[in-house]
Formats: sequence, structure tokens, C-alpha cells
Amino acid sequence: MPSIKKSYTVPCASAFRDAALALAERRGVNVGDLARSVLLALPAQVVRAYPDPGEPRPGDRETVTLKSGPSQGRPWRRKPRLQVRMTEGCEVPMLRRALAIALALDAGKVEVRLEGEGAAPPPRGGPPPEMIEEMERLKAMVAALAFDPLADGVRSRAEALHVLGFPPNARPDRRELNARFRMMATIHHPDGTYGSHDRMAQINEAMDYLRRHLSS
Repeated sequence: MPSIKKSYTVPCASAFRDAALALAERRGVNVGDLARSVLLALPAQVVRAYPDPGEPRPGDRETVTLKSGPSQGRPWRRKPRLQVRMTEGCEVPMLRRALAIALALDAGKVEVRLEGEGAAPPPRGGPPPEMIEEMERLKAMVAALAFDPLADGVRSRAEALHVLGFPPNARPDRRELNARFRMMATIHHPDGTYGSHDRMAQINEAMDYLRRHLSS
């Protein structure tokens, strides 16, 4: 049975609204896709623990022209807002938090890395250790939403890493590759809402290339 979706009105500061819209435009998606990527990648308790940017201050208002009713054509000052289309049952503060996480990652305000042997602890004030791997998955999820298939297919290790959202110098092991594949397949599988045969085929091509050259 298909999910029922609704449009949520998310009151927020005008600067926050503009930043979220600008990020969505750069990624070639909408703000609902950004929020959805965070909520898919992170456990609810992690998103809920992130600070809520909150509603706009009393003096922060936008002016719109009423399009219907007795006051049609008149200007109206209202709270800045985002319209976010999601499945039913979402909470507005959670949507704001999810968008705030996406913006923090894009701006580099949150350091994202995998913990491993010899890794330095996160900087003071940064995310707790248990969040770091989840945040890495989130960053890749946000990047995956803007993924465009390479016109000539995957012909090198760097291209395979690019398709899967890894940095050019990454050396992911089999566990990391499999985790990234599962995450990207939730977005791009042709049977899904945002699926694409072309994207899924190139993800498979990239996975095959990296698995064959795992030790190189």
C-alpha cells in the first residue's frame, strides 16, 4: 500500500529557510528530500537530540499577497516557513532538526569520520563517538540525492568512488562498501519512489569495479 504524503508547514527563521532552499537547489532536490535523507540515515533519537533551530523571532516576517478570500490581493505579513512534503506522522520540530543537520554537514560545521584504530577523539563540542558513523552515512545520503550517472560508465577507481559518494582517496573495506550499497539502494532502486534504472545500474557497476580491485 503506498505511503500517504502530506505537506507540512515548517515555521523557521528566514535565514534558515533561505539556506535550506539554496542547499536543495544545489543538490537538485527539494527540501523534503533533504529532510527525508536525514531521517532515513539517522536513528530518530539522534535527530531528536540535535538542537532545534526553532521558530522565527517576533520581528522576522515575510510579506505575501493573499490569493483568495475577501482579502485577495492584499499583502499579509507572516512567519517565514518551508513547505516540506513527507509521509504522515512527522513532527515539525523533527523536520527542522533534520534540515539543520543537513545544513551543518554541508557547511562543514560537523566533522564526519569513521572511528577506527588510532583515530583521534572528536574535537571538544563535536558529535559524540556513537554518532560519527551515522553522520558519515548521512553525508553520503545527502550527496547521493544529487548523484548523476557518468555518461561513459565507470572506468576507474576514482569514478567508482565518486558514484558511491566516497572521497577520491578513500580506501573502503568490504564492510563499508556493502553498507554504502545498501544505503544507496534504498534511494535509487527502481522499485522505490525515487528509483532510477540508470542510477542503480551505475551503482552496481561501481560496486563491481571496487570489489574486483579491493586490494589494489
